[in-house]
Amino acid sequence: TLIQPVCAQWVSVSVMACSGTYEYVIEEFCLGKFRLDMEELDQHRWCSWEDTVEPYGELTNCTYLIALKMDCFWPNRLVDEFFIRIHKHYFHDCSLSGRLLRDPPNRILGPFIVVPILVTLLMTALVVWRSKRSEGMV
Repeated sequence: TLIQPVCAQWVSVSVMACSGTYEYVIEEFCLGKFRLDMEELDQHRWCSWEDTVEPYGELTNCTYLIALKMDCFWPNRLVDEFFIRIHKHYFHDCSLSGRLLRDPPNRILGPFIVVPILVTLLMTALVVWRSKRSEGMV
């Protein structure tokens, strides 16, 4: 039928426009804004989800809105590759949970150290006291 070749042509033109132009637009427009947002942050805070959730969400939304305007599918292979490059550059040193690996604050860590030490000392004192008490009963 005549419709089939026309649809095939439209799809191939749409795919070509989505590959070249779409990739260029998200690189220039979305990535440009994201770079500026990330440069405002100290590089040590890039792994802090609380600090990067807003710029990352805006980046994701930007790629979606451009795909919508350009009549491209979203997500697509280009978006996947784009975000892989973003993660390799900005988040390669982050843990899988997205949080920086560091010791908890002293108010949390302290009891986990002090309580076992106190229990050990208390049990040792109890055993010594009990053994001395039983020696006199024999």
